[in-house]
Amino acid sequence: MTIENPTRQEIGEILKQSKTIAVVGLSDNPDRTSYMVSKAMQDAGYEIIPVNPTVDEVLGQKAVSSLRDIKTHVDIVNVFRRSEHLLSVAEEFLEIDADIYWAQLGLENEDAYNLLKKANKTVVMNRCIKVEHAMTK
Repeated sequence: MTIENPTRQEIGEILKQSKTIAVVGLSDNPDRTSYMVSKAMQDAGYEIIPVNPTVDEVLGQKAVSSLRDIKTHVDIVNVFRRSEHLLSVAEEFLEIDADIYWAQLGLENEDAYNLLKKANKTVVMNRCIKVEHAMTK
């Protein structure tokens, strides 16, 4: 795969400048990684928007069914869906004009990456946003 992430320094800048994170696939189960990571980011001061059609609310925030349902600007779209879903999430990401597409640790999809890079978007794949955030402190 030819996926190139931003440098650690660039990721640090992204996290410093960002305020709003839409989390695709955010579970309302506190034992799930998506919940733990999103809670840590919320505790660090980020606004979390849960994107999951099967839940009403997560972390005290009303959930939306899709990225298209978000009415505010999104800095980072953090994706907790299997790699085969990354392309469809990337297509939806382009519709809402968010800034950063971030696929969590263990997730990569070359088609999604290429689509987003052609649109001049910043893409992070196979990295944990919570770990990266901890490294920037």
